[in-house]
Amino acid sequence: MEKFDLAIIGGGVNGCGIARDAAGRGIKTYLCEMDDFGGGTSSASTKLIHGGLRYLEHFEFALVREALTERERLWSIAPHIIWPLRLILPHRKGLRPKWMLRAGLFLYDYIGGRKRLPTARTVNLSTDQTGAVLKDDYSTAFEFSDCWVQDNRLVVLNAIDAQRRGATVEKYQKAVDAKRVEGGWEVTLENVQTGSQKVIFAKALVNAAGPWVEQVFRSVTHQNTQAKVRMVKGSHIIVKKLFEHDKAYFFQNPDGRIFFAIPYEMDYTLIGTTDQDFEGDPRGIQISPEETTYLCEAVSAYFKKPVTPEDVVWSYAGVRPLYDDGASNASETTRDYVLKLRGEGEAAPILSIFGGKITTYRHLAEEVIEKLAARFPEWHQNAGWTGKEPLPGGAFGIDAIEATAEKLAQTYPFLSARHIERFMRHYGDASFDVLGNAKSNEDLGQWFGPDLSEKEVRYLQQHEWADKLDDIIWRRTKAGLSMNETDKAALEAFLAK
Repeated sequence: MEKFDLAIIGGGVNGCGIARDAAGRGIKTYLCEMDDFGGGTSSASTKLIHGGLRYLEHFEFALVREALTERERLWSIAPHIIWPLRLILPHRKGLRPKWMLRAGLFLYDYIGGRKRLPTARTVNLSTDQTGAVLKDDYSTAFEFSDCWVQDNRLVVLNAIDAQRRGATVEKYQKAVDAKRVEGGWEVTLENVQTGSQKVIFAKALVNAAGPWVEQVFRSVTHQNTQAKVRMVKGSHIIVKKLFEHDKAYFFQNPDGRIFFAIPYEMDYTLIGTTDQDFEGDPRGIQISPEETTYLCEAVSAYFKKPVTPEDVVWSYAGVRPLYDDGASNASETTRDYVLKLRGEGEAAPILSIFGGKITTYRHLAEEVIEKLAARFPEWHQNAGWTGKEPLPGGAFGIDAIEATAEKLAQTYPFLSARHIERFMRHYGDASFDVLGNAKSNEDLGQWFGPDLSEKEVRYLQQHEWADKLDDIIWRRTKAGLSMNETDKAALEAFLAK
């Protein structure tokens, strides 16, 4: 039986972030994921690293401050997959007044330690390029800063770095039983592909199972908890791009909700999200026709050219495992995380995570280790390191993005500018590892559609645990947007070899 200091159940952004932090402190760490890393909630976000402007309305100032502080920190350690984004918030008559929007944006600019991102400003939509695609009803808007993220790449890069620093990281391993024994936990793991089982020992256990956190607590560790998860479904649609500029839109809806229209993968616009209470198994969750209609109608109230369900080229849905704080409305449920630590006296500790958001994952991971370090004081060493050390591919830093892209273009002159941009935004300076000594497109092997080569696929297989079609074309990349059914069948056949 292999022995560890810490075992983590769940390979989403929180679980992988905790594994990275722990491994970097010298803690012998094990992470298990029953499916693909980031295959659930963590790959179904709106792709924003943001403070959450609307949370100010619910007086969640501490959450907004924490998220805004993390925003620039995450940008600095992952400048290849996180980059600045300016958002346009049009004023809509009858909804939040201008003074409220101005006040909220003033707070947003100054409560979170903003250093590099520009401040908010007022925009005249009749003269600004961002107003050209909007209906004439909208004359004034406010422009402010946040950041955009390749969400699932954030997950897998944390897993890669955790493994490089000594963690054991495994997918397709489902925790089916965990029992307290002297000095720790014995965790039984089942390989979901083969059915084989193994048992590991860990001094402490973290339940980072996201939507399944309650299920793991009760069915795996056989304990009761009063803390509950409120599962809230959020869905998004992708359409051909609705505007040419690189700014996003932050829209208000008459029902009080907000939603976004964001430039996506060069040729598309991402629209979302919805907020609906959800019950049942979140695996394989999909957008409903009603949600598609809701998003189309909401965005059509702003753009001159209406969006219809027939315009949707792809959609995705996920379940946010929020901490159930008793709010009557799903949109009002807190997005803050709650950590529940059990294990009094000599009993081995288990820490369960309820809620959370991508922007605060790194800080959450740090807090998890610090809480457990009350029992294991040696775990305090090297605290805070994850906010300074870059994630794989991001060592070039914020100020060298253009220089790194230029070096990539000079090394591989056969690649188009579009391909260089995609590689930079997926792999950063690890692009040189992906492409190796290739001298031409032919050296990249078989092509699956216009954008995905055999060489890239093999890299994802060997270095990023990608072994299924969806792992590669929707989570490690978004190549699926430009692939037809023949391309997908060819890739599936290649993976089956």
